[in-house]
Amino acid sequence: QVQLVESGGGLVQAGGSLRLSCAASGRTFSVYAMGWFRQAPGNEREFVASINWSGGRTYYADSVKGRFTISRDNAKNTVYLQMNSLKPEDTAVYYCAASRNYIPTATRSAYDYWGQGTQVTVSS
Repeated sequence: QVQLVESGGGLVQAGGSLRLSCAASGRTFSVYAMGWFRQAPGNEREFVASINWSGGRTYYADSVKGRFTISRDNAKNTVYLQMNSLKPEDTAVYYCAASRNYIPTATRSAYDYWGQGTQVTVSS
């Protein structure tokens, strides 16, 4: 169906920046909305950001609004998450997700495909 491959995770100091990338392959023509989620040890998987096919509609969790930016390049079948002003509480495994629905929802069950996850660690 659709495969998602993530890159860009790593270790960064508080206040620093990282950019995550998620490259889609396979039946990418069937993918519309894209999203990013994260999960820290002992916590539930948390919505971070989502974007519609055209990139004209984006949504963010309150905890990252103003610091993170989601974007996509459909010619490259890639979605990005630019993370600025990182905090230690941003430390988590970040997952890319793709949906066959049009609406960039924050609900996990609405997404049909998931990446393998990439670790982001923010030190203080």
